[in-house]
Amino acid sequence: MTDEIYETPASTPNFRTELAAQLAELVPEAIADGKVDVEKLKELLDGDVADSNERFGLFWPGKKRALRAAQEPTTATLKPDFDNSKDWDTTQNVFIEGDNLEVLKILQKHYHAKIKLIYIDPPYNTGKDFVYPDNYKEGLDTYLEWTRQVNEEGKKVTTNAETEGRYHSNWLNMMYPRLKLARNLLTDDGVIFISIDNHEHDNLRKLCNEVFGEGNFIESIAWNKRIPKNDKGIGSIHEYVLVYARSLADAPELTVRKDGLDAIYELLKRLKDKKTPLAEAQKEIRHLYKKQGYDRGITLYNALDANYRLWGKINMSWPNADTFGPRYDVFHPVTGRPVKVPDRGWRWKEDTFKEAAGIVDGKYTSVQPTHNGGYICGRVWFSADENMQPSSINYLDEVDRFLLRSVLSMKSDGGIEVERMFEGKSYFSYPKPTALLRTLISAVPLRDGDTVLDFFSGSATTGHAVIQLNAEDGVKRRHVQVQLPEPVVPGSAAAKAGFSDLAELARERLRRVAAELGTSGVAQGMDLGFRAYTLTDTNFSKWRLSSDVEEDALQQHLLSLRDSATDDASADELLTEILLKQGYSLTEAVSPDEVGGLDVCLVRDRDGDIAVLAYLNEHVKPTLEQLRAFVDESPTRIIVLEDAFQGDDELKTNLAQLAKSKGIEIWTA
Repeated sequence: MTDEIYETPASTPNFRTELAAQLAELVPEAIADGKVDVEKLKELLDGDVADSNERFGLFWPGKKRALRAAQEPTTATLKPDFDNSKDWDTTQNVFIEGDNLEVLKILQKHYHAKIKLIYIDPPYNTGKDFVYPDNYKEGLDTYLEWTRQVNEEGKKVTTNAETEGRYHSNWLNMMYPRLKLARNLLTDDGVIFISIDNHEHDNLRKLCNEVFGEGNFIESIAWNKRIPKNDKGIGSIHEYVLVYARSLADAPELTVRKDGLDAIYELLKRLKDKKTPLAEAQKEIRHLYKKQGYDRGITLYNALDANYRLWGKINMSWPNADTFGPRYDVFHPVTGRPVKVPDRGWRWKEDTFKEAAGIVDGKYTSVQPTHNGGYICGRVWFSADENMQPSSINYLDEVDRFLLRSVLSMKSDGGIEVERMFEGKSYFSYPKPTALLRTLISAVPLRDGDTVLDFFSGSATTGHAVIQLNAEDGVKRRHVQVQLPEPVVPGSAAAKAGFSDLAELARERLRRVAAELGTSGVAQGMDLGFRAYTLTDTNFSKWRLSSDVEEDALQQHLLSLRDSATDDASADELLTEILLKQGYSLTEAVSPDEVGGLDVCLVRDRDGDIAVLAYLNEHVKPTLEQLRAFVDESPTRIIVLEDAFQGDDELKTNLAQLAKSKGIEIWTA
């Protein structure tokens, strides 16, 4: 191979090797004979190293192996599934059927640090959920074994019952490597939401503290489902959503949109027209809050002024406990006596306060009584006397977004939603409501082209929610769903309807969401499709070998191979694998073409120029003139199967020289 020809990597990145390379760059003196000298590293870190005998953290059987499962590269790939896709040529959404551990590894190359938001609803480990067996066989083999539903001993591997032993360890061994890989995909300002209940909430919190860093914890949101369940003598009505940032310093403020408030504004207008007493009007507003389920932050705005405008109070004391704000006298607008100055001083400077309170020449220009005995002066609220500190006020109709609350109240009606879509049939077990997902997703400021990833897709509620939000606000978010082909329960309604597994059901749900929006007429210009892929082993025989194989054995393996690509692999399958391993996305614009009399595949960039020209027929050796025609197309990159040269190194070298003259990269596979 010449210096001008690049070889497609056989597997996903080896994270252990990459980490060692980073250490070599940062601390070269800690590398000896190409290996990390751990003792030297401890010596250099000195006081920063924890006492190994008294470490704080979460430990369980199999943790080291679980970490290696995340670091181990894979040769697996994704196979395009055109039949199960919708709008393949135009969509930017993706649905992947397969084990999410292997899929997360495959996504590392292109999607590293590119995902703004991840939501997952993993198994809660109730004893009935699927969790991989703790047999240290994570990876593609485990996935292929699981799709047969029994392991090599004939034992079912579909649940993690408490009677099996290592009950919590099995679950942690499943979650740990997946969260490690997921963190790599988040942007610096990315956020992850994880649904969980009491079975593993405490373990998941500790695990996330380790993976994401305790300092990047944002909140443990309590989701009030409003369905009391007798749990050990207490009516349990909530689950949790853990929220972590990739970097808290870069994380955005999580806010929700001011949507669905038209009914409140209409009621306010009617109350004002009827001159309803303010106290009575406020009761009607609160009743509407509860009836409409407006619990996403707007309950702070629960007071009315004389013009029937809803407002909420904001503390005017200095918020930072380590520093202090200005101190000056503020006099009550009715009693005339000074109010107590906050211990840390005021939030505003004195001139700012006077302007907000409408003070001119030492007097309040407007003093409006409120129904609860207080007073509003400009944008400042005072209590009935000087014994309570004043607050600044914000009007509801002047605020676009509200902070996401640590308690969310919404019905767990995901099952009803799905039943409505599937003619009253109950095909999914406890799907999350789209209202919850819409709230969480809308809290993160996503722009056109930003991606939402869910690698425990289940019933595809996340994809459904993304589509609905895009229809509501016009933002062109993308979604990537990953789901194991978990078989439906034999004899269930889903099985009787002809569905074989959960992935098939999820894809059908996405199609029905698209159909509903299309019927409603709001789908014009929206991306309602998805590209379907399935996890599979590599299409290249020469790559089907462990990365830990000895060099001599590897050479012997390569010599024994006649062809690099399997004969039953299509050009689309070969190109998908090559593009993934070279760092391209799953939604590239690919089209067949003919150049120099040979069938090729073209990948075009956003401007329509040829980014990649791929020749994938190893049985027909191209001539030099045909290769010259490839170069004349001026692609950014040319990919040719290694065996297409049929051992003609001179032909390969000539192609490299032709490409070099035009600044074109040559890659083989």
